[in-house]
Amino acid sequence: MGQYILEMRNITKTFPGVKALDNVNLRVIPHHIHALIGENGAGKSTLMNILSAVYPHGTYEGDIVVDDEVCVFKSIKDSEAKGIAIIHQELALIPSLSIAENVFLGNEQTDKGLVINWEKTRIRTTEMLKKVGLDERTDTKIKDIGLGKQQLVEIVKALAKDVRLLILDEPTAALNDKDSDHLLDLLVDLKEHGITSIIISHKLNEITKVADEITILRDGATIETLVKGVDDISEERIIKSMVGREIVDRFPKRNHQIGDIFFEVKNWNAYDPLDDEKQILKDININIRKGEVVGIAGLMGAGRTELAMSLYGKAYGAKISGKILKNGDELVINDVSDAIAKGIAYATEDRKSAGLILIDDIKRNITLSSLGSLKKKWVIDDNLEIKVGEEYRKKLNIKSSSILQKTGDLSGGNQQKVVFSKCIFADPDILFLDEPTRGIDVGAKYEIYTIINELAEKGKSIVMISSELPEILGMCDRIYVMNKGMIVGEVMARDASQEKIMQYIMQSNKEVAK
Repeated sequence: MGQYILEMRNITKTFPGVKALDNVNLRVIPHHIHALIGENGAGKSTLMNILSAVYPHGTYEGDIVVDDEVCVFKSIKDSEAKGIAIIHQELALIPSLSIAENVFLGNEQTDKGLVINWEKTRIRTTEMLKKVGLDERTDTKIKDIGLGKQQLVEIVKALAKDVRLLILDEPTAALNDKDSDHLLDLLVDLKEHGITSIIISHKLNEITKVADEITILRDGATIETLVKGVDDISEERIIKSMVGREIVDRFPKRNHQIGDIFFEVKNWNAYDPLDDEKQILKDININIRKGEVVGIAGLMGAGRTELAMSLYGKAYGAKISGKILKNGDELVINDVSDAIAKGIAYATEDRKSAGLILIDDIKRNITLSSLGSLKKKWVIDDNLEIKVGEEYRKKLNIKSSSILQKTGDLSGGNQQKVVFSKCIFADPDILFLDEPTRGIDVGAKYEIYTIINELAEKGKSIVMISSELPEILGMCDRIYVMNKGMIVGEVMARDASQEKIMQYIMQSNKEVAK
């Protein structure tokens, strides 16, 4: 083996109307963790899709060199044969199948190539689950374990194929801090056992923690590669290289003009729609003022998303009870359309399955929730819809060939901007933002934070749900803390800290255990 396990030389990839990659070069040292970072649309995922043959040889220009040998990958099987495996941001697991079935799907353990040997399958799965520290039965269904454990199953699936080079695209985007730390520690452990990793992430604190080298892409081109111990790899230095400028303050300043209480939720209760004996929200009481950004913090599974969706036209939950008041008047909301009509909008955390129509274009996704405002004599005014699409594409800096580009062809971060645009165009009085910057780079986050501040300054009421406590602390005026379906704390942002928020959660756990 030479100095590099992988070289990607002068990679150029063009989509209709867009040059996604322009002579990109990447070199990866064996037994290292190599980070690949850049703004949304910089070309990170496209480059890794070329490496793993999602985009096969012939659809791009340039060479892939593995162990000093130029490779022609015509299918994913070809790249896997070289020990390369990719774990996409959207996990490729089948929820209704067991862990063991998922691990060896397409790589079945057979006797004489004909019949699956289930005993061998379970034994090998058990062995590999121990390697990644996952204490689960092999017959447990994927749908019955959390996202953090599902990520570990994906890694086990790659290990089962004798992976040498593991690619992870935003592996911690949907994980809480505990699961994220466990995953990062696992990558370090795998490195010590001879496995090389390429990690794509917007969480710069994680990158600086585990990466040996950091390659930065911008606008489809390689900017530079930073080496730990040689170069400055501070977050500020990385951001400057990513966006081409310094961002002094991660959270833009806002002119706080907070008014009277505008939106209230009183004695709100809801039960699991699949088990109406299981209560998921218990006696929730919250209020939001005009021009206020209120954060809802809590660990994964605390009930934050369930609360927002149950308020948003009963999009989630059963046996829902309690009152919603807007400007002192009680609201009766029967469904999502009713919620939108009464000035409530919700930006989902699950953009692909619940927030967007991926086969439709950017323009229609932006206007879909409020097509009525574009009608002229009962017919949609196409020119007005185009104008709206162009306005929001420019306002949120959505990187695309045009507003007619399919939303499914955008990067994850740009898809998130389309979700956000759709909610803003609905012109709501109160806006629930569920993980609004998940999978978005630091430059794009700043743009979205700026728009949130503009909405607040116009008197809109904003509720921000986020797993990133620095974001909650940096953007919100007041913070509610949730745990186990209950509000367990309330604190003004000026008095809040990550430690104080966690204290609320830990104290509530103790009280429940009594």
